[in-house]
Amino acid sequence: MTAGVAVELNDLTRVYGTVKALDGLTLHIRPGELVALLGPSGCGKTTALRILAGLDEATFGTVCVDGRDVSRVPANKRDMGMVFQAYSLFPHLTILDNVAFGLKMRGKPKAERTSRAAEMLEVVGLSAHRDKYARELSGGQQQRVALARALAIQPRVLLLDEPLSALDAKVRAQLRDEIRRVQLEFGTTTLFVTHDQEEALAVADRVGVMSQGRLEQLATPADLYANPATPFVAEFVGLNNKVPAHVSQGSAQLLGTSVPTLAGSITSGEGRAMVRPESVTVSADGEPNATVTSVAFLGPISRVYLTLNDGTVCSAQLPSSKAGQFAAGDPVCVGVEPVAVLVV
Repeated sequence: MTAGVAVELNDLTRVYGTVKALDGLTLHIRPGELVALLGPSGCGKTTALRILAGLDEATFGTVCVDGRDVSRVPANKRDMGMVFQAYSLFPHLTILDNVAFGLKMRGKPKAERTSRAAEMLEVVGLSAHRDKYARELSGGQQQRVALARALAIQPRVLLLDEPLSALDAKVRAQLRDEIRRVQLEFGTTTLFVTHDQEEALAVADRVGVMSQGRLEQLATPADLYANPATPFVAEFVGLNNKVPAHVSQGSAQLLGTSVPTLAGSITSGEGRAMVRPESVTVSADGEPNATVTSVAFLGPISRVYLTLNDGTVCSAQLPSSKAGQFAAGDPVCVGVEPVAVLVV
């Protein structure tokens, strides 16, 4: 069991020529915590990870691990395990020797290397493949080997840079859950970089949403989803409808309902409320204020696409058993659940 350590990125700025990849990023990760950095390409999340790893250097700011400033410590002295999108396994080594490689570089005796590597292959469920070569394994299995190799050295910090993006959807979901299980088992402080919101929300203790080198919001997955702090976070995390609303005294009037407004909303006047599809209600009863455009069946849930009478396009997420009663062209009454919304 690896004891988790605290990680502090303090006021990190990274400038490449005229481009500011990081703009005063401060992020504190608690011991044993898994934090996911989420954002679009070019937002600075991988730059932050590379600076933490020692593969890149900040223009300004400091990196502290377990209370010690490691900003000038070379990457090979930082004691971090890394898993990238590319598996980077050695094709001429067996799976067991791949996992033991980091231990060999640290001068560990062969018996200890073999024992530790075998133990890690057991953890990721690949003991039966220890004598195979990378080319004989699937992509998902190769990424499991990369994870076992990163953990074999008992790193103080585990760094995951888009580790699942090269895999197909089903394998990605399985391995995502596997990574979380192993991380919880070992208690290793972990930074997980991804552009996939579902991935971030599923595995992280807290999620940091980044945009243009800045941290827009850092919160638990549930809090981030329910209470986005900025329009960017609301747009990037989950689907949103933009429904006309009138704001006064901390409340928004929309679709015949009064709902509270979230911090960061306009304080008065006309705006657009960002409403999750699951907060939109659709009924065949009541005064029609919209028309069904189409219904998309998604298994246990369906998405009903609608055009409001004022021309606004929106969608509702309903149980498929309920959505099945609607068809394109149906006049319906659309409302909202009384949950807080961000109005911009």
